[in-house]
Amino acid sequence: MTTATPSSKAEPAASHEEMTKKAKKKRSLQFHGRDRTIFMLMVAVPTFFHVLLVWVPTLASIFFSFTDWKGFRFSDINLVGFLNYEQIFTAFSRDFFQGALNNLVLLLFLFIGPTVFGMFLAYLLDKNLRGSRFYQSLFYTPVVLSLAVVGFMWQSVIYSTENGLATQLFGAGTDVNWLGNQEYLIAFTDNLGISKNFIAILVAIAWRHTGYIMVLYLAGMKSVDPSLRESSALDGCNEWQAFRHVLFPTLKPINVVVAVITVIEALRAFDIIFVLNTPRRTQVLSILTTNNLLGEGGGNVGRGSAYAVILFLLCLGFVIWYVTNHYRESDV
Repeated sequence: MTTATPSSKAEPAASHEEMTKKAKKKRSLQFHGRDRTIFMLMVAVPTFFHVLLVWVPTLASIFFSFTDWKGFRFSDINLVGFLNYEQIFTAFSRDFFQGALNNLVLLLFLFIGPTVFGMFLAYLLDKNLRGSRFYQSLFYTPVVLSLAVVGFMWQSVIYSTENGLATQLFGAGTDVNWLGNQEYLIAFTDNLGISKNFIAILVAIAWRHTGYIMVLYLAGMKSVDPSLRESSALDGCNEWQAFRHVLFPTLKPINVVVAVITVIEALRAFDIIFVLNTPRRTQVLSILTTNNLLGEGGGNVGRGSAYAVILFLLCLGFVIWYVTNHYRESDV
């Protein structure tokens, strides 16, 4: 009896060790020889280019934001501490706060305008109306166009001062400088407000962004269980009640994706605004970054990098929120 007890305890331990060895052997046999080499290349090559093209410029921007480098010789780099950030919030506060305000207005506009309208279009197309595929293609076409191309189209076709479509429809027979009118539509101070030409740029951005949101919500609506809608109809729900209490709650994952995409799009907006950014008062943080990096006489890489770091931190905050929210729901 006394000798049986140690052997009985040793058997589970031995079996556990054998199972561990088998598991390790099985994992080691998953990739061997040429397969292991191919796997390592598939991991190493994208990682190398990701680090080279994303993180090296990011870390370089953080470093240069603490210097006064003008972009010519590396020997001219001098560390100046937080001087560039101090100048942004003091000497150049007018440009910074106007750019930050425009980014905020763009963000709110994308949520209120294109997001709601894109959801509405997706709801109509989900009803399988006659010609829905044609309308879906029509609304999605601007999404596949380059943002710069969209900007040039609106500049020359829609907002042309003399012959633009907007001028012909709303100009009352007179020339209208849609992109040159720097008057404030809403003025907060003498040097801070929402200009009329920036509102014109927002319309061009909405034309493209609406189709993107429409496709995301349409894909989400197509994946909803039809039995939920049938149950709501049997319970006597009208269209609005069925959408609010049945359909919309099931679109929560899509809502999170749309929210993150909209925030990032609003913060990194550049192409359309750069093309249409002839006058002042339409700049955003990305435009300020580019203008400082590539300004006349070589620009100011230090101050431009500081703008880029501020923009990076704003984007990073929303990305961290999205990742944290995603993994918290996965654990539940």
